[in-house]
Amino acid sequence: MTHPMITELEKRYTVKHYDASKRISNEDLDVIYDALRLSPSSINSQPWKFVVIESDEAKQRFHDTFANKFQFNQKHAKAASHIILFAHKTHYSRDDYAKVIDTDIQIGRTPEENREASFGAFAFVDMNTDETGNNAAWTKAQTYIALGNTMNALARLGIGSTPMEGVDAELIGELFSEELEGYQCDVALAMGYADEAQDYNLPLAKSRLSKDTVISVL
Repeated sequence: MTHPMITELEKRYTVKHYDASKRISNEDLDVIYDALRLSPSSINSQPWKFVVIESDEAKQRFHDTFANKFQFNQKHAKAASHIILFAHKTHYSRDDYAKVIDTDIQIGRTPEENREASFGAFAFVDMNTDETGNNAAWTKAQTYIALGNTMNALARLGIGSTPMEGVDAELIGELFSEELEGYQCDVALAMGYADEAQDYNLPLAKSRLSKDTVISVL
C-alpha cells in the first residue's frame, strides 16, 4: 500500500495557471505559517524573512516587479491566492545569531551560563563568510530548505504551488524595501488552486528519474 505522504507528493506538480477566484482558508494559512516558522536551518540560524503577499495592493506591487524580465511568471502575481517572498540576510552576523541563543535561553533550552559557549556553532557561518562579511550563498541555501519544507506542507494540504526563481531580486528589493528590511529575495512561491480547465501541466504524467538512478544505498 502506498503511504499517504507519497500519494500526496505524487499528486503534487507545479501549477501553471491559477484560479483567481479560489482562496486559501485562514485555517490552512495558519498551518502554512507554522510550517514556515518550523523549517530547519544550519545551526538553527534562521537567516530569513518571509513576506506574504495577500492584499490586492501587495499583489499589484509584486506584479510590477516583472516590468523588466521574467514576464512568464507575472500572471501568478494576481491569480494565485497568496505569494511568499523567501528572503535571506546577505551579511548574517554574530548579533543575528545572538538572537537565536537568547531565545534558547528564554525557553530553557540553553542554560544562561552556557551563552558564550553556544557561539561555538557560529564557526559554520565564519567558514562561509568572505572578507566583506558577505555570506549570502550560505544564507540563501538555508532559505531553500524552508522553501522545500513549505512546498511539502502545501502538498499535504492539497494546495497547489509554483516555486519561482524567475523573479527580479533588484525590483523586489526596491518595491518591498520596507518589508524586506535589507533582506534579499531571490525566490518566491505562488500558492493556491489550479484552474483545471487551463492548466496544461495538470494532466501530464509526473516526470522523475528512477530510484536506482538517483539513490545509492551503501
